[in-house]
Amino acid sequence: MFKGSMVAIVTPFTNGRVDEKALGDLIEFQIRNGTDVIVPCGTTGESATLSHEEHHRVVEFTVKTVNKRVPVVAGAGSNSTDETIELTNYAKKAGADGALLITPYYNKPTQEGLYRHFKKVAESVAIPIILYNVPGRTSVNMLPSTVARLREIKGIVGLKEATGDLKQISEIIRLCGRDFDVLSGDDFTTLPLLALGGAGAISVTANVAPADCAGMYDAFSAGKMEEARKLHFKLEPLHNAMFIETNPIPAKTSLALMGRIKEEFRLPLCPMSDANRDKLKKALKEYGLI
Repeated sequence: MFKGSMVAIVTPFTNGRVDEKALGDLIEFQIRNGTDVIVPCGTTGESATLSHEEHHRVVEFTVKTVNKRVPVVAGAGSNSTDETIELTNYAKKAGADGALLITPYYNKPTQEGLYRHFKKVAESVAIPIILYNVPGRTSVNMLPSTVARLREIKGIVGLKEATGDLKQISEIIRLCGRDFDVLSGDDFTTLPLLALGGAGAISVTANVAPADCAGMYDAFSAGKMEEARKLHFKLEPLHNAMFIETNPIPAKTSLALMGRIKEEFRLPLCPMSDANRDKLKKALKEYGLI
């Protein structure tokens, strides 16, 4: 259902408020450069520090700005099942095409708790759901056997897998089949995931290099493996640069250096150290982005 190069888009701020003009410009930049799906209010969108009112508005604004040119999959997850249902309901009401739901963080639910959480959301809101597994953020790894159980529930159509573990990704695809959209949540694994039968990526790097991220997916889909490999290796240093500090600090700093947004974060995120900023600038210059 959801395939291709998808961007986990940043949320730009100016003077403490969401900068809708900058967000709109970023959305146009993404669509113009071949991005297949826009994903607002994910981890990269600093969803954890958005108020509910801001979260709703970013989703609503994104849907309106995109205007059905590409799908919008709205981040709507939480560590509370009731709050997840509320956010997912709003995503549907706003016109999003799908919802991205992170595994509940901090609570450290069991595999059965994860299953019941997602089952209740899927049964409560009739919208296509992409599960999101990122144990480096949540301290919980949703196992392939749990994903396979959830795959049988109506409305659960895919998984953003951000363990970086190709063995786990392979097992998920084997258990769930090719009609279940397994997406890379770790940019470096996108090409090998595609080779295993995955459907694409929800990318951080696409914030700054959307054309090449989309180009790699398109080349792979067209059977142009050498071109896809060349783009994979070209993008690799940029993937690394996007995580030299906590995401989305490098992505937002890069976009600021590119003149696309103000360099502003919500605490507890803060500007990069001088040493890491120098490393990031070097990577961006070598890539030709600044």
